[in-house]
Amino acid sequence: MTKKPLILVTNDDGINAPGIRALVSIMNNIGDVVVVAPDSPQSGMGHAITLNTTLYAEEVSTNKGLQKEYSCSGTPADCVKLAIREILDRTPDLCVSGINHGSNSSINVIYSGTMSAAIEAGIEGIPAIGFSLLDYSWNANFESSKAFIQKITENVLKNGLPNGTVLNVNIPNISEYDIKGIKICRQAKANWVEEFDKRKTPQGKDYYWLTGKFVNLDHGEDTDEWALKNNYISVVPTQFDLTAYHFIKDLNTWNLND
Repeated sequence: MTKKPLILVTNDDGINAPGIRALVSIMNNIGDVVVVAPDSPQSGMGHAITLNTTLYAEEVSTNKGLQKEYSCSGTPADCVKLAIREILDRTPDLCVSGINHGSNSSINVIYSGTMSAAIEAGIEGIPAIGFSLLDYSWNANFESSKAFIQKITENVLKNGLPNGTVLNVNIPNISEYDIKGIKICRQAKANWVEEFDKRKTPQGKDYYWLTGKFVNLDHGEDTDEWALKNNYISVVPTQFDLTAYHFIKDLNTWNLND
């Protein structure tokens, strides 16, 4: 009998988020599932890891009992590290992260705990995918994304991914019948223009709320932002090697050793 793939499921919205519940239900159709996820929301944590405080992981019960689940006190990256080093009895065949409540397209990939968990798995040589739905609501409806997520996952298991590459998948918040298809994209050149809402406590101490707007500076039709705007699911192959290879030759012309 063919052995089922072992799939590690994690996220950044917390182990009780509806998004991870939807992702677990999909993965149970594909392989043996182990969940290691934060015990509380960790959105915007990026690739932070826990260094100066104690890290906990506790096995928790689930209603269906189809998979083992662990609630972790750390960040999404911590969850993957702990799963690989302490919890799992073998290296997972795949790590999936999400389904995130909200977009992780374009520059958001830098700040995303969802994608950082996937990237952490990629660093360990494990094929990994981060899934996000463009709906920030806790009550987001993930039904229309399920068939597409299963298809992408099965293709990764079948075809594999290059070393050091993970997939960043974003899904528009529309009916599955309105999704035009899946488009392979590059990350759009876009960024947040931040502002801080400055306020005072009753004691007169200043405090700040981060606000701002998202500005897309990229008008290409091969980007994730274009795909999502035009009702496609965007798939961006993402790497953790941040070297600007194109600048190495020019940088070597500097007189740094004189």
